[in-house]
Amino acid sequence: MNTKDTVLTILQEVRPDIAFETETKLIDDGILDSFDIVSIVGDLNNEFEIEISVDELLPENFNTLQAITELVERMMQE
Repeated sequence: MNTKDTVLTILQEVRPDIAFETETKLIDDGILDSFDIVSIVGDLNNEFEIEISVDELLPENFNTLQAITELVERMMQE
């Protein structure tokens, strides 16, 4: 399973009611709330053995599946 598929699986576990493949403004449109983000970040940190810092908790890093995947891949390189 590639990074994007794993991220998608985590997102779907947290919010199975959202079509993450097609939504483009998860934060801007209020689709994900702060509790969702905390849950997602915790799951991503555990799954990929990374540490997403508070500095990375920006709307643009969580607005789309692609943005979240890119964040994870960036963190994995650090």
